[in-house]
Amino acid sequence: MHLKRNSFIDKGLKSLSQVIKTGYIQWELASKEGLFQKLDARIKTLAGIFFIIIVSLKKEIMPEATIAVFIFLLCLAARIDLTEFYRRVLIFGFIFGFLVAAPSALNLISKGEIILPLIKLPRPYDFWIYHIPTEIGITREGSYGVVLLTLRVMNSIAISLFVLHTTYFQDIIKALKALRVPDVFLMIITLSYKYIFIFAKTVEDMHLAKKSRLLGELNNAEGRRWITGRIAFIFRKTQLKCDEIFKAMLGRGFTTEVRLPGFKKMSSLDWAAGIASFSVGILFLWI
Repeated sequence: MHLKRNSFIDKGLKSLSQVIKTGYIQWELASKEGLFQKLDARIKTLAGIFFIIIVSLKKEIMPEATIAVFIFLLCLAARIDLTEFYRRVLIFGFIFGFLVAAPSALNLISKGEIILPLIKLPRPYDFWIYHIPTEIGITREGSYGVVLLTLRVMNSIAISLFVLHTTYFQDIIKALKALRVPDVFLMIITLSYKYIFIFAKTVEDMHLAKKSRLLGELNNAEGRRWITGRIAFIFRKTQLKCDEIFKAMLGRGFTTEVRLPGFKKMSSLDWAAGIASFSVGILFLWI
């Protein structure tokens, strides 16, 4: 006997395994001989920050859509798996862009011309500082803002993922160090990034060990109790592991300064890519 094939525990562990898989996929893609994989990490990191700032400054849909097309062409040139790439962009864009901004499409929040009536009340109501009109619906101005914010979030996520998919993580940290990012932030980013994969792998191993010792089926109630106990166990284990790692780092002469090997000299291709990125960014600022 074994766990139910479609139990919520198995589904959750499958998602955690996907975290590990996508992490290794990112490293694998970064090592491919694409157009952007060979460029200096400082150029890609600085250009990524520059374009994210540009995306946040644009206040119209057409420039944001143009930037989205530009990112798509970059992904094609870099030979990135577009299906997996845009699946993540759409998921995060829907959660952090559309769902957050969706209520602002109603005339309860943003006044304007109603293009899609939803509810018609017998009379208007006033609640504290809020006014509820007779007709509630989606406004043209509100829907425009929702689309604009969603495109902003999706473009920002796409730019970030593009840099991650074409650059080794270690090179990104080196690039941030070269850009004078404080060492404490570099340590937090590095340790957090590494711990995500360690955590996911640990949970998966614990679940497989549990399944191998079961003699019968594990129902959902027992599964929830097991998960609660494992959360507390992992929390305690994480605290102990952090103390052990910190003591080991001190024992090996660790200080608060992060020391990384330097970059090699930038080639003419790197300089050309940097100038081209800056020129395209200025063009997007102008349109």
